[in-house]
Amino acid sequence: MSENHVNTEPESMTIIAFSGDLDKLWPTMILSSTAAANGMDVTVFYTFWGLFPLVKDDVRITGYDAMTKMLAGMNAPGMKKAKLSKMEMGGMGHWMMRKVAAKNNLMPPEDLFEMSKDMGVNMWPCQMTMDLLGIEPNQMVDGLGEPVGAATALKKMANSNISLFI
Repeated sequence: MSENHVNTEPESMTIIAFSGDLDKLWPTMILSSTAAANGMDVTVFYTFWGLFPLVKDDVRITGYDAMTKMLAGMNAPGMKKAKLSKMEMGGMGHWMMRKVAAKNNLMPPEDLFEMSKDMGVNMWPCQMTMDLLGIEPNQMVDGLGEPVGAATALKKMANSNISLFI
């Protein structure tokens, strides 16, 4: 490649979001929105527990049998109900973290998520996780991409400048 060659392709980033914990949602949303604001092509692939924040707030239980419904009951839908992975202290941890974030002018992850979508971040739900846990497309928030599988996410990662697993 010559010194005069200028790469006109936008840089790209792919994030595999496997956790629905508040302290993992925030970095996922901060990094994806920041990258998009800087002109990067950004994709977030939501899989396993990372899929539950994409379930609409008013959907309480997903699943197709007793076991998957119990798993859904243990994973509250939506970003507003996300708990911390550590130091949750009987429900106080996420409340305290949101208060500290607001005091420091950090947007909540649900607002960063909407902003990221508006900036063109690709939000891909994992089809296999949806099938495994009985989550239907109509139970998911609006504005997501079509559900995809691991092979599609891996291909995207292989062609990205930055790949993260959060």
